[in-house]
Amino acid sequence: MTTVTSTAGLQARNVQFNWQQTVQPWVPGDRFTSHFINVLHLLLPEGELWFCRLYNKALPEVSDRQLNADVKGFIRQEAVHSRSHQHVLDQYFSNENINTESYTRRVRWLFSELLGDHPLGIKTSWGWLNRGWLSLRLGIVAAIEHFTCVIGRWILESKGLDRAGADSEMMGLLRWHGAEEVEHRNVAHNLFMAFGGNTFYRGILMLLVAPMILILWMIGTHYLMRNSQSAPQKVRFFTEWRRAARQDRLPSIGFLFKSVLRYFRPSYHPEEEGGTELALAVLERTTVLYAKPSVAASKTAL
Repeated sequence: MTTVTSTAGLQARNVQFNWQQTVQPWVPGDRFTSHFINVLHLLLPEGELWFCRLYNKALPEVSDRQLNADVKGFIRQEAVHSRSHQHVLDQYFSNENINTESYTRRVRWLFSELLGDHPLGIKTSWGWLNRGWLSLRLGIVAAIEHFTCVIGRWILESKGLDRAGADSEMMGLLRWHGAEEVEHRNVAHNLFMAFGGNTFYRGILMLLVAPMILILWMIGTHYLMRNSQSAPQKVRFFTEWRRAARQDRLPSIGFLFKSVLRYFRPSYHPEEEGGTELALAVLERTTVLYAKPSVAASKTAL
């Protein structure tokens, strides 16, 4: 495997969020934007655990020392992300009487069965086929991580949700998570390329991943709008999305589409998709604000 550009010092921050005071909609007067972003909490607990399982499977084959260290740091960060979003499901969604089991059960099937080691129960002893399936899934992660980085950069730079009076706890979670996505933006791409990825293969997988994410998001948003209290039964998804984007409460369709086009460039590298300096500055602030009590107490004692 070739030497790759490193992402130095990846670490999992010991943070904790309290959802007791967060109410729905957490963007005041804007159920659509609140639930559009809430889809993250439906997808990420299972999705990021899948990242961790997959990367642990790939790790023994990563001989490059820096890439090996980056992958380990990535796994630690993604594990904390998964737990933090699961807490939103267990606490905030439960407090608001929003039943998510029907949707999350399908998400669980997607990552555990369809994208698992033995999709649809099919097992093979052919090493080359197993490695090819591993490489393909690493490419899927790289494409997903492109979106998480782009959206992470947007949440760090955007002020529309703050102007709308969005819940501070939810914004703390989103900015902490978004900053770590920007911080480790190179890892998924570098690992995929080390496992045989190339421009053509990367592009083909993005053609699969981008529609999949859009469909999951549409279904998830409609699901939450139908199943939350006092919410409308139907929503004009793209009309509402454009409205929220004009208010700078969501990234625009054009913003995301342009990011997909960049992904197809032969010279593409995620290094260009965000600034580590801004991400680390946000992480420094949020880690202090949302540190677990034991961690905060030890800092105060020092």
